Amino acid sequence: MAFANSQATTYNDKVVRQFAIMTVVWGVVGMLVGVIIAAQLAWPELNMGISFLSFGRLRPLHTNAVIFAFGGCGLFATSYYVVQRTCQVRIFSDKLAAFTFWGWQLVILLAAISLPLGYTSGKEYAELEWPIDILITLVWVTYAIVFFGTVGTRKVKHIYVANWFFGAFILAVAILHLVNSAAIPVALFGMKSYSAYAGVQDAMVQWWYGHNAVGFFLTAGFLGMMYYFIPKQAGRPVYSYRLSIVHFWALIFTYMWAGPHHLHYTALPDWTQSVGMVFSLILLAPSWGGMINGIMTLSGAWHKLRDDPILRFLIVSLSFYGMSTFEGPMMAIKTVNALSHYTDWTVGHVHSGALGWVGLVTMGSMYYLIPRLFGQKQMFSVKAIEVHFYMATIGIVLYIAALWIAGVMQGLMWRSINPDGTLTYTFVESVKASYPFYVLRLAGGLLYLTGMIIMLWNTIKTATAGRSVTVNIPAVAAHA
Repeated sequence: MAFANSQATTYNDKVVRQFAIMTVVWGVVGMLVGVIIAAQLAWPELNMGISFLSFGRLRPLHTNAVIFAFGGCGLFATSYYVVQRTCQVRIFSDKLAAFTFWGWQLVILLAAISLPLGYTSGKEYAELEWPIDILITLVWVTYAIVFFGTVGTRKVKHIYVANWFFGAFILAVAILHLVNSAAIPVALFGMKSYSAYAGVQDAMVQWWYGHNAVGFFLTAGFLGMMYYFIPKQAGRPVYSYRLSIVHFWALIFTYMWAGPHHLHYTALPDWTQSVGMVFSLILLAPSWGGMINGIMTLSGAWHKLRDDPILRFLIVSLSFYGMSTFEGPMMAIKTVNALSHYTDWTVGHVHSGALGWVGLVTMGSMYYLIPRLFGQKQMFSVKAIEVHFYMATIGIVLYIAALWIAGVMQGLMWRSINPDGTLTYTFVESVKASYPFYVLRLAGGLLYLTGMIIMLWNTIKTATAGRSVTVNIPAVAAHA
């Protein structure tokens, strides 16, 4: 049979191009805000008394920009690209896919405006939040329709493992968002609302959401990237397909239970804290299953790391993933948590995963995608990719090493007791002792941001030197 519609024989890469470009743009924006607030922690006078430039306003803007703008656009771009190639069919609906792009950019812009202006004031009482939550829900439901609709109309029998991870991430994030964002508007047409939860239940729901945002948005989704782009860039099949399925189901089941480890030594029932700790420890196995599977995909192709900076981004990201998913379960142990909690060790741990795993795997995937989306054989400057890789890696190491040292020092100072039972150090003394490490963290962040700016330059040069291309779906699939 032949397709009557010529569009049916080509992939829709327009939406992929849009999301890929915005991934890089939002990456620069989000990391710039991160550098600003890192500087404010070292030199608080940089707040300048301007409310919308204060740390308390900019910090949620930073996390939203790097997770949902940079990371989210990267996930949209790669999932739309991968699902079409692995299913060998055009995306389910061009119009709905376009809505997800423009809708998601609107969500990001609304957050970027409302957060610095202080229109959100916590979960108990919020302004301007619930209308944005409804828009997020609409975009996410549309995303699910587009993704699963594409899988449902596939021309190949098999569903490639990357799509399992993308699918799980989409479904889990939908559930997390709906439950955590449940709110009661004060008036039908008003912008003010109250959280549907209170007290310890609110804390439990918040960390069920918070940890599973890490588990599904920042882990499962990016494992979908890993399972497609590492084999493609290495030119090797996945090391063990059986391991990929086993670790998928183990990861998906276990992650949902790990949230309470954020609430050790709080009003949360002790048995709930223990359940969170046990499942966090169990998580080490499926997490390392994914890391080993990705790294061992290079078996017989290790020599490619010598002259392929894109592959280096992807493989080093897995190294940070392995390190973070070892450190996380260790920090979930109650006795370790007694030292680490509320210190900058936690911030260092989060950023080893965010900058090392999420950042590097996204950058590597974008470096693979962007030239192909604009009809180029490679990025405008391969040397710039090399420079970016080393700047990012050195920046991450400086950042997390500084905060590991600061965090352990803070924990030890806070629990140090004099013979008469009084505290040896005041809190202010621990802040003062942290100062040099905050400056070192800023230096690491500046290196990482500079690498991202180089990537933006490289992306602009690649896009302007090339042109938007249309890729045909393989003929064998069209007749399948």
